[in-house]
Amino acid sequence: MNILRSFKFSSVVAVSFLSACASVGPDYQRPTVATPVQYKEIEGWKPIAPKLADSDMAWWSIYNDSKLDELERQVTVSNESLKATEASYRQALEIVNESRAGYWPTITANASGQRARAAAAPRISTTQDVVSATLAASWVPDFWGRIRRTVESSVASAQASAADLAAARLSLQSTLATDYFSLRVADDLKRLFEETVTAYQATLDITRNQFEAGTAAETDVITAETELQGAQAQLVGVGVQRAQLEHAIGVLIGKTPDQFSIEPAPLTRDVPVAPVGMPSTLLERRPDIAAAERAAAAASAQIGVAIAAYYPDITLSASGGYLGSALAGLFKAANEVWTVGPQVTETIFNGGLFRAQVAAARAAYDGSVASYRQTVLSAFQQVEDQLAALRILEEQAEIQQRAVVSAREAVRLTIYQYEAGTVAYTSVVTVQAIALTDEQNLLTTLGNRLSASVALVAALGGGWKSEMLADGSRQESVPK
Repeated sequence: MNILRSFKFSSVVAVSFLSACASVGPDYQRPTVATPVQYKEIEGWKPIAPKLADSDMAWWSIYNDSKLDELERQVTVSNESLKATEASYRQALEIVNESRAGYWPTITANASGQRARAAAAPRISTTQDVVSATLAASWVPDFWGRIRRTVESSVASAQASAADLAAARLSLQSTLATDYFSLRVADDLKRLFEETVTAYQATLDITRNQFEAGTAAETDVITAETELQGAQAQLVGVGVQRAQLEHAIGVLIGKTPDQFSIEPAPLTRDVPVAPVGMPSTLLERRPDIAAAERAAAAASAQIGVAIAAYYPDITLSASGGYLGSALAGLFKAANEVWTVGPQVTETIFNGGLFRAQVAAARAAYDGSVASYRQTVLSAFQQVEDQLAALRILEEQAEIQQRAVVSAREAVRLTIYQYEAGTVAYTSVVTVQAIALTDEQNLLTTLGNRLSASVALVAALGGGWKSEMLADGSRQESVPK
């Protein structure tokens, strides 16, 4: 029909004009941030794990623990919190499609049939049938870039959501690894307390024999019994911590406590250390930094959306079809109807609404830039914290290991002297208490080293790279 040809011609003219139009508002540039030349705590650093960012390996595989590998694979597919974050990401992708729909015209079809009765004169009325079938099209050309800025913002938001998903996944994975190693510390503590109970029972037996032989006081027997009971209580108590950690791990992989259990196993003594790299590369390796940067990009585009409201809305619309008094013969040239024409709408006064919206958009952008820079600063701090923790804990573990060796020897010699009658039982109690404390401290230090190792891997991004973001950045051209 003529109406369609007219609408097509108007659209072609509008598209030609659009190609020469620039989007209003600022073009986004990544905010500048200060990055150190090198990490403060890097001196003496000796990485022994592969460079995760250049490898396809899962970061937790550096610990060479098959059970941890199994659990980490489950958390990525079964965790309910992760599923919720993934759903938010899918929602963000659909919002991109929703905003891109604004590039295209809206076409509607309508068919109706009516019978109307009206009074033509007093006591006289007429009945008339009206049948119509029409097609209407309307399009708002993006002269000022409002739609383009909206798409730009939604694409950046979708990328931020993708980075949020990666950050959530990394957080859950690192939490699982930390809980897992804490559980293994509990396993080793249980073993330690079992060995301690056995040793204290042997000491009690010796003390009772000496009491019966008249070479030891009754207070020595009571003290030995108290020591044994204290160790037994600690053995029972460590079960609470282990049970809670096991339940927490079960929830992380989407299982109820009754569906999940982990067999006891010793804590690994090997603490792998991932290569740190240069501070400048951290900006591309942390998903939370990428999310904050993309949020700033989305906020920048919203400034353009707000500025575009100052400009008039131009709508190209057309409709055409058939209108008659009967369905039979409706589609005849004589029944053809059509309309075509543009509409321009400009706001003359709205009480400063547009100005406030632009100011609010600029403030939101400033806030997102500040959040981005704070995220970067926090990331550097987290890396430095864990570098320092690993360095200090390694030194502490070495000293603690020597203390354990010395304490064990002191216990052996003191018990020998007690059996020979050359020292009082209080000396045995003292060295046994010191030895148990040193053993506990060593296990705690080893667990802290593994937790710091996990935290460092997470602080470095866990092998994530910014190019892993979904390719939603492609800008669609306006329809030709």
